[in-house]
Amino acid sequence: MLRPARDFRIWVCERPTDMRKSFDTLAALVEGVLRRDPLSGHWFVFVNRRANRMKILVFEGDGYAIWSKRLEAGTFALPHGKAQLSVAELGLVLDGIEWKETARKRRFCLIRGE
Repeated sequence: MLRPARDFRIWVCERPTDMRKSFDTLAALVEGVLRRDPLSGHWFVFVNRRANRMKILVFEGDGYAIWSKRLEAGTFALPHGKAQLSVAELGLVLDGIEWKETARKRRFCLIRGE
């Protein structure tokens, strides 16, 4: 089960990824392509070229975990040009909701940058 670390972020690899890759090669992509620390506890999202398979890599303190999903029909609609997602946005992607059809209402937030 994926458990979010405290103050974690969700980073998306915009480059299509070979879904045969596993723990170490995905961690190498995090360092080489995303320029992030794979041991940070953040979630790293990878999608294949056809956008019907997704893997999420996370380091949980004592080792890596991978969550994987394969769609039987349809594709994942990740936002173009967006390297970071919120938990709600990742939920939209996993539920198959198109980004073009949604609009975020402005809300008061104490956290800077949101």
